[in-house]
Amino acid sequence: MFTALIIVLVLMLLLSVPVGVVYQIDWRQKFHGEASLQWLFGLVRLRLPSPRAGKLAGGKKRAAGKTAKQPKAARKKTDLLAALRLKAFRQRMLRFVREVWRAFRKRDLQLHIRVGLGDPADTGQLWALFGPLSGLLSSLEDASIELEPDFVDAVFELDSRGKVSVIPLRLIYLVLGLLLSPPFWRGMRRMRRTA
Repeated sequence: MFTALIIVLVLMLLLSVPVGVVYQIDWRQKFHGEASLQWLFGLVRLRLPSPRAGKLAGGKKRAAGKTAKQPKAARKKTDLLAALRLKAFRQRMLRFVREVWRAFRKRDLQLHIRVGLGDPADTGQLWALFGPLSGLLSSLEDASIELEPDFVDAVFELDSRGKVSVIPLRLIYLVLGLLLSPPFWRGMRRMRRTA
């Protein structure tokens, strides 16, 4: 019993040490990224592996093989929108995003996202939910964040760089809080029901 208590205390102590990531991501036609992990206040440094071209090519082959199942993919787009229409789910997810944002310490953080669903109506519905968030994010002092809709093409582009650090124990606490909240599971059920 005493040994188990010591193990739990050591684990809690290790999870309370901040973990930092310095990264750069560019995702347009292909994914390019590099990142390094820092722990124990910079004493432990580890370069994180980036996805290889072969793995990405394999992913493209699998995606090309699924062209006959496009209606299912289209339904998946609207599943998320069905959950986001629930006010309680939307509020809980926004609260979770705010809490996670505050949990991370940010330095020189830049993020630019361009997204389009291929259908102007679907993109408009998505932007009706995320447009106000975009205005709020652009006014943040500790980061430069831009969300841009594309009403013509089905597109996802991401360009981001910076240094972030977080205490893992705090992140675990926030995720458990989300998983134990009833509005989150009501949204999950709504997504499954419309699938």
